[in-house]
Amino acid sequence: MFRANEIYMIDIKLVRDNPMLIKDKITKKGYDPAIVDNFILVDTEYRKLLAESEDLRRRRNQISKNDSAREEAKQIKVALQKIEDDLKKKEEKVFQLLNGIPNLPLDNVPTGKTEANNKVISVWGDKPDFSFEPKTHLELGKELGFLNFEAGAKVTGSQFYFLLGDFALLEFALMEYAFKLLVKEGFVPIITPDLAKSRYYLGTGYMPKGSEAQIYTIEGHDLGLIATAEVTIAGLYADEVIPEERLPIKYIGYSHAFRQEAGAYGKYSHGLYRVHQFTKAEMFVYCLPEESEAMHDYLLELEERIYQGLGIAYRVLEMCAGDLGAIAAKKYDIEAWMPGRNDYGEVTSTSNCTDYQARNLKIRVRRKNGKIEYLHMLNGTAIAISRTLIAILENYQQKDGTIIVPDALKEFMEKDIIGFDKRIVK
Repeated sequence: MFRANEIYMIDIKLVRDNPMLIKDKITKKGYDPAIVDNFILVDTEYRKLLAESEDLRRRRNQISKNDSAREEAKQIKVALQKIEDDLKKKEEKVFQLLNGIPNLPLDNVPTGKTEANNKVISVWGDKPDFSFEPKTHLELGKELGFLNFEAGAKVTGSQFYFLLGDFALLEFALMEYAFKLLVKEGFVPIITPDLAKSRYYLGTGYMPKGSEAQIYTIEGHDLGLIATAEVTIAGLYADEVIPEERLPIKYIGYSHAFRQEAGAYGKYSHGLYRVHQFTKAEMFVYCLPEESEAMHDYLLELEERIYQGLGIAYRVLEMCAGDLGAIAAKKYDIEAWMPGRNDYGEVTSTSNCTDYQARNLKIRVRRKNGKIEYLHMLNGTAIAISRTLIAILENYQQKDGTIIVPDALKEFMEKDIIGFDKRIVK
């Protein structure tokens, strides 16, 4: 039997009972409210057919032992077959329409249609004052020989790269730095698979097809390379009920991230800013619904602490409703100062996905009173290596092309300066 309330990302009862509210909310996200009207129409037809099929089944059960009603039983069987065929088609349409409705923005999300309407809520740190013309991370990496896009293109394809020497060590140092900080905060370290079944990348909202495709799929297998460890960590408790006393559960996950990043991007998207593969440390939280907004602020505070520890100037943006995307109910970005572009560039984001992903993956909490309901799930970037490297290399560069190691990373790098290596530079 069709159990729509358990397989959709949004509460079907909420849409049925409050269509005007849903239309208002998704319009703020830039979605066409007509999808709600279409859903109501198809859902009404579906429920009418469902009621008819149940009436026919009841009548069939009533006459099942009556030999004189054999002809009526045959007629009921034929009618049921047709209704069930129609029901299946309506069910698929209901599924399609309802899953086209995005997560609803929280009431305190700023209004706006595009990223131009995002709100700067804080600025931290001093931008470096160079006595020379600063270089881009690409120029620095090429001169040192530690960043090689040409070899990446030769071996794999465009927007792939090799990290060598101290840049490779810098990646490990950044991971150690982030994990050390977050483990002290009670996060459980986790290394996830880099592949996931479609249920999980679809269940978390990452679509594999279309002009905005993110996922690389594996031909002949129900698998895709993950765009973030959010996908795999979210799947960890799929189809499970978690006791209330275990929440919140906090993970810091390590994985590679693979993104097609299809299409043309702006002049600042060169080099490491948009690549097809990078390493990422991802915070992920399962919590009670009433705790998710406070937990979201906590994840943002941790992201800020990470970048303050690295001594990199940044600003915090709160996303407007129109720039939230389908998954998030509220989202913050941190943009680090990048001298090579003389502008800020996004390095982290943190999203409160409320119960949107939990509904699709059937992840619930059992309250102490025995009540079972959907929990809330949040995610936040701790370190995305590629963009964090841009910020470090460009902010800590010196006139001779060497790089000062940030104080927070010296214990992991065991050196103060990233310089030339005669084993690598040709």
